[in-house]
Amino acid sequence: MNIEKLIPTDKGDVETAKKLKNYSYEELRPIIPLLLEWIQDMNWPVAGPVADYLASISEHLTDNIIGILKGRDDVWKYWCVKVFGIDAIKPIDPKLWKEFNRIATNPSPQEIAEEVHELAVELMNNS
Repeated sequence: MNIEKLIPTDKGDVETAKKLKNYSYEELRPIIPLLLEWIQDMNWPVAGPVADYLASISEHLTDNIIGILKGRDDVWKYWCVKVFGIDAIKPIDPKLWKEFNRIATNPSPQEIAEEVHELAVELMNNS
């Protein structure tokens, strides 16, 4: 199968996103960075099923998530803290905890403006 057919084509492509749950991380590893892009805005219909799949394989995504958290898209950071921190369904990797803690204790001005740090503080306080 051409796994690229499992990449949603638009923010309303929920049917494709729902198919992800039928595949392992190993099968979809090449398209994981593209799937992560679909959680840049959790208000998109496709974001929920994609986030559910990504959360189910989160132990494999630590480096990808840290890359996003160290990047410049603060809205995407917010959703990563929410999906892989606040709403985590699996244990959080210590390296990822370290980055969440950095956001909570030493946020950038942009992380403050987008309230990423508030979510990270909430995560730290509830852990």
